Amino acid sequence: MIIRLLLLCLLFSLSVVQAQAQTRRAQPVEIDRIVAVVNDEAITAFELQARLATVARQLRGQNVQLPPREVIERQLLERMITDRVQLQFAKETGLRISDIELDAAIRRIADGNRLSLADFRATLEKDGIAWIKFREEIRDEIVLSHLRDREVESRIIVSDGEIDNYLANPEQDRNMGNIEVRTAHIVLRVPEQASPDQLMRIGARAQAALDQIRRGEDFAKVAASYSDAPDGLSGGAMGTRPLDRLPALYGEAVKKLKPGEVSDIFRSPAGFHIVKLIDKQGSADARPLVALKQTRARHILIKVNELVSEAEAKRKLVALKERLDNGADFAELARLNSNDLSATKGGDLGWMYQGDTVPEFEKAMDELKINQISQPIQSPFGFHLIQVLERRTEDATAERQRLTARQVLRARKSDEAYQDWVRQMRDRAYVEYRTEDR
Repeated sequence: MIIRLLLLCLLFSLSVVQAQAQTRRAQPVEIDRIVAVVNDEAITAFELQARLATVARQLRGQNVQLPPREVIERQLLERMITDRVQLQFAKETGLRISDIELDAAIRRIADGNRLSLADFRATLEKDGIAWIKFREEIRDEIVLSHLRDREVESRIIVSDGEIDNYLANPEQDRNMGNIEVRTAHIVLRVPEQASPDQLMRIGARAQAALDQIRRGEDFAKVAASYSDAPDGLSGGAMGTRPLDRLPALYGEAVKKLKPGEVSDIFRSPAGFHIVKLIDKQGSADARPLVALKQTRARHILIKVNELVSEAEAKRKLVALKERLDNGADFAELARLNSNDLSATKGGDLGWMYQGDTVPEFEKAMDELKINQISQPIQSPFGFHLIQVLERRTEDATAERQRLTARQVLRARKSDEAYQDWVRQMRDRAYVEYRTEDR
């Protein structure tokens, strides 16, 4: 009897275990799912969570308090949708980034972190960032940057009348360039054909964001929670720039603020804005026009491409440098070897003002003595040998003043034009949300 009872207990236990196992097998295990469809492409939950981990790590590195998970997920998904729309457009219009350009960009990032490429890769992988995934994210960032240059910067028009008005108001305009400001902002995008109800709801969100800031909430956290701007997820930081190069509406708002203060809400065609003045340096006092330094230089450029590696470009320039050191004619070697349009002029670049060329080239050029020839110098264009022929200083000419005015006015228009272009691209895209809260 006891044996039969034990057998029955054993059989019952086995049946319970089997039932539990079957129940576990019957429960679906989520591998991945679609959270949004952008035109004909899907954004998956795994993609969203991977980006979320990266953004969270960046915010912690900036000592920014993280918003609630559901809030930052919603903001991040919107950013991913906007980026995806632009990347699709870039692909459709033939914008590509070569592996050579990508490798050069990653090397500059590694150099900026004072690491060799191998150490930089090891550091990323130690932090759980897959190298292949990192490369593609940087490639996408470069594509977006080139797309902005092509689609936005090339369309900004500054009229002669605007330049005349700028130069005619030195107290209100030109002296603002003596002040440098560090700012952050929040942008709540308004669709191009927004209804009154949409405007009311977006305006209410802007007011909610401002109310949180007024109650003492960290501006960067609120920006990460509310802002639709590309820099929103990094706290809305706009960096440091001359006051006169801020968008016009931002400049007017910032002039009224002291460091640490936050503006009221203001409108632009792109949406609702809130701006914070973090720091301010300099004075608006009028200053006399200063003498400008000019350098006349020539160079030999070897471009890096699919046929010429970096090692080959440097080797070629080292050989040319040795010939120059032994008395070869620079102009002749430039005509025969340089990949630049200046080759027909013996590499002569003419007189250049500070800021006329890329930082890597200018830094190396400024360190040279007259007639001295540099070692091979790398820039985004390739590798150079540089020789300084002359230096001089001259007063700012009327032509130079107009050029500076044009640059300032273009900078003012750039952010607004970009926001408007992104809004149009986003509004024209087909987007279907498949998240539980939509």
